Amino acid sequence: MSVVCHIRYEIDPFKRSAFEEYARNWLTIIPACGGKLIGYFMPHEGTNDIAHALIGFDSLAAYEAYRAKLRTHPASKANFEFAKREKFILRETRDFLRPVTA
Repeated sequence: MSVVCHIRYEIDPFKRSAFEEYARNWLTIIPACGGKLIGYFMPHEGTNDIAHALIGFDSLAAYEAYRAKLRTHPASKANFEFAKREKFILRETRDFLRPVTA
């Protein structure tokens, strides 16, 4: 894994259970589309409207291939529609990180 996509979600704190369902759906979709899912993380203590996801890739090109698969994968499309319909994601940002190695 040479690149990790960090997604930071600002979520509606009153719709946390809907976001958790959305995140749970990705647990099988992401690996099916080529991502190496590190995990989704829900607010637990403190700030109640920020969640995170970490997904690993061998390269940025692998990330782009993954994104192309997401656009056509039926469960992925359904999950995006679920988020759009329920409006529990207020904002999301992506950062691409690289591991520190010796």
